[in-house]
Amino acid sequence: MPRSSATDLSAVTPAASAGMLGALRAAVSDPLQVKTRAIDLHANAHDASHFLLVPRAVVVAGNAEEVGRLLRASMSQGVPLTFRSGGTSLSGQALTDGVLVDVRRNFTKIEVLDNGARVRVQPGVTVRALNARLARYGRKFGPDPASESAATIGGVVANNSSGMACGTVDNVYQTLESLTVVLPSGTVLDTGEADADARLRSLEPDLHEGLVRLSQRVRGNAASVATIRRQFAMKNTMGYGVNSLLDFDRPVDMLAHLIIGSEGTLGFVAEAVFRTIPRQAHVTTGLLVFPGMEAATAALPALVGSGAATLELMDALSLRVGQGLPDTPGIIRDLAVQEHAALLVEYHADRAEHLTDLSEGGLMLMPALGLSSPARFSTDSATRAELWHLRKGLYAAVAGARPAGTTALLEDIVVPVPALGRTCMELIELFDQYQYRDSVIFGHAKDGNIHFMLTDGFTGAESLERYRAFTEDMVDLVLGEGGSLKAEHGTGRVMAPYVRRQYGDELYDVMRSLKRLFDPAGMLNPGVIMNDDPDVHLRDIKTTPLVAEEVDRCVSCGYCEPVCPSREITLTPRQRIVTLRASSRRDSMAIPRSRRSLRRTISTAR
Repeated sequence: MPRSSATDLSAVTPAASAGMLGALRAAVSDPLQVKTRAIDLHANAHDASHFLLVPRAVVVAGNAEEVGRLLRASMSQGVPLTFRSGGTSLSGQALTDGVLVDVRRNFTKIEVLDNGARVRVQPGVTVRALNARLARYGRKFGPDPASESAATIGGVVANNSSGMACGTVDNVYQTLESLTVVLPSGTVLDTGEADADARLRSLEPDLHEGLVRLSQRVRGNAASVATIRRQFAMKNTMGYGVNSLLDFDRPVDMLAHLIIGSEGTLGFVAEAVFRTIPRQAHVTTGLLVFPGMEAATAALPALVGSGAATLELMDALSLRVGQGLPDTPGIIRDLAVQEHAALLVEYHADRAEHLTDLSEGGLMLMPALGLSSPARFSTDSATRAELWHLRKGLYAAVAGARPAGTTALLEDIVVPVPALGRTCMELIELFDQYQYRDSVIFGHAKDGNIHFMLTDGFTGAESLERYRAFTEDMVDLVLGEGGSLKAEHGTGRVMAPYVRRQYGDELYDVMRSLKRLFDPAGMLNPGVIMNDDPDVHLRDIKTTPLVAEEVDRCVSCGYCEPVCPSREITLTPRQRIVTLRASSRRDSMAIPRSRRSLRRTISTAR
């Protein structure tokens, strides 16, 4: 980003103290890596969630050693620190009003191992870039989030992301071999080294002993064991991964797997080694259109039994929005009836003969499923790409179609598959009860995992009370069905008040003990996952003031950033939009002089 005459906030507001800035600058090789200009703070204040916190400073970390020094500086200054890579998180876990550390720009190495069977990768690499590197070996990364073009490995590890086909079998937790972690104390540990457990015991004796103690505590409580086994049989990113305390015997292995899904609250992953999975060369894809949601979800058991690799659900509003997308398949574009639902179904195989058997078996089911139109499957790459463009573009497309000036809130739940249809219908009733118009439901039906979107201003006592009441009813619905309040987006701030309700007092206390063990000072991404404020999900919700018609649809998803040709030179499209919005808010800056300075800097960065 070009330097300008923008006012340095540290000179005009108490946002960043001289002592804090001095400690941060001493921790990195170049003082210019520490940014405090108004434009830098606001450009980096947004992730893809509906929350907004403006950091006191932004630091671009160069390597793991600098991260360690930054962590020690954070502790010495008593200033919270949060890591950011792709910024596609949806639950408010990549935001802070403390120090934000950018770990995307300089953590982009990929090392393919064992002819593609394993890969060593750093957190700034996108899932799509990693898969492009592995493609020549006939392998791929296990997790397959719909946001693969923008989601980075750092965020995927932090959230234990899964996706459309990987389920609970090929997610980060299952495919991780080892990781290099920087702990809040600044200790750097490679869990793949032969003496890693001994080094952990030597360097962090309290942490090593505490993990042993908590593992024994959990294993000795039959109710805890039963709850963990039930919860983690599903996709589940709610709270900490306490299944690690049952699944492993060595503390260093518990540590490595607790870091997964910890949303940057226990340590920083500088790199990780994963086992890859075969890329199935033979694929056929079809879109099954049903007369409604109940018919679509009723078809799931038969389709799962047929060996379908993916079953992506889209409700009526999703399909209506999809009709307006470019290159929308004709089967969607020509729909006339308003209450359809659809399943995007895909079969994968390693051999053509096997694919033929799977697809023929699936087609035999179709006459009994009550489809609204005949099923057509295709192995043609262009046809398949059109269908996936519809599904993968849904979040941005649906959010972009929201009323101007409103905020999009994307939720993520999972219930046992037999309960999915009932849960969807009851959710629709809740939308009507609380007058959330145009709320969509879509997601990974094969796993009982759906996403739904609410759009509202989320400002004022009446609006926030409505959201509070809706959330309470939604929580009761999901937990009453034996589900999890977060399947793959992470707990963040949005579900932190409900971790205790999902797990109960005993396991919640275990999770609190884990946070204290790793981060005794509570400086690393505080307020995320563990939060004593029952209303944290109602605070710091961002507003989207009207700026210009062509940018008002933006939801800060971040999909634009990895492909922006000037991303390392000036502002990305997301950063330009959020800073324009910031400059238009009356309360965006501490004083008018800084707001004017912000506007001038945006102009020079065009």
